[in-house]
Amino acid sequence: MQRDHPALLIIDMQQCMADPSAGARNNPQAEANIDLLLDAWRGRRGPVVHVRHMSRSPDSGFAPGQPGAQFQPVFAPRPGEHVVEKNVPDAFIQSTLERWLRVRGIERLVVAGVSTNISVECSVRSAGNLGFQVMVAADACFAFTRRDYTGALRSADEVHAMSLANLAAEYAKVETTADILGMLD
Repeated sequence: MQRDHPALLIIDMQQCMADPSAGARNNPQAEANIDLLLDAWRGRRGPVVHVRHMSRSPDSGFAPGQPGAQFQPVFAPRPGEHVVEKNVPDAFIQSTLERWLRVRGIERLVVAGVSTNISVECSVRSAGNLGFQVMVAADACFAFTRRDYTGALRSADEVHAMSLANLAAEYAKVETTADILGMLD
């Protein structure tokens, strides 16, 4: 693998995100697309970073010791793959992620995971602000239905689309999984 190969950053693919109680979501194919990306990175021996949210709230599904805080089995890190734990939505805040990437000379990232409008968007904004070149795999991320500040219910598709619009061009390129995989060849 070339030194300048992008790192694959998979955000919060933990068991509680697969629980139906998490709410209505979009992109039912997101997990399959994340798996395609992960297989491609593993096949090329590219750098993979798994981000895990560890909540400070004992009532959260992300709380340490809760089954929901564990990685979904299909996305469990393998030996040699880096794991970053975070307590806030942004994977770069109060973590060693930036240093880990810089020490390895990694300047490009491909981001996938959940949820598009929270941890993905926060992390991508920071990465862009820190000077990393970022691509977001739009169909390998998903969001949940959410009320906006006026109380209007927004569909998961609307939340996802707006979040990607916030990131496009300013902080990252937004691409499909197929386009990203095509760039690797």
